[in-house]
Amino acid sequence: MHPILRNILAIMAGIVVGSIVNMALISVSGTIIPPPNGADVTTSEGLQATMHLFEPKHFLFPFLAHALGTLAGAFLAATIAATHKFKFAMAIGVFFLAGGIASVFMLPSPVWFTVLDLTVAYLPMAFAAHLLSRRFTFA
Repeated sequence: MHPILRNILAIMAGIVVGSIVNMALISVSGTIIPPPNGADVTTSEGLQATMHLFEPKHFLFPFLAHALGTLAGAFLAATIAATHKFKFAMAIGVFFLAGGIASVFMLPSPVWFTVLDLTVAYLPMAFAAHLLSRRFTFA
């Protein structure tokens, strides 16, 4: 496969797979750690009105979704990319970081979670994915 096409595929696959992992974890989070009684998690307005009911345990799965989604997407992108594997892994990290920043403005969350999420779940996970991908090659 032509290197440019392979690199485009790497970005597309990284975004799709990272998003799938993210949404899968968010989807199952409520069954593993149920939201507080009376909390409406189906709408942004409901979250804003009931955010005071949430405990730190309720932020575990959103953090894992962001971190593992970024890790999976960046790993796949770095593994598939023909050239500049580090740059492609970090590009996926930046893509998901932009989504995390947008999320901060759209959905309420405590400051401690915002700081933790934005500083640990995206770029460090993309860097870790790059390091992991160095052990694999994609022919």
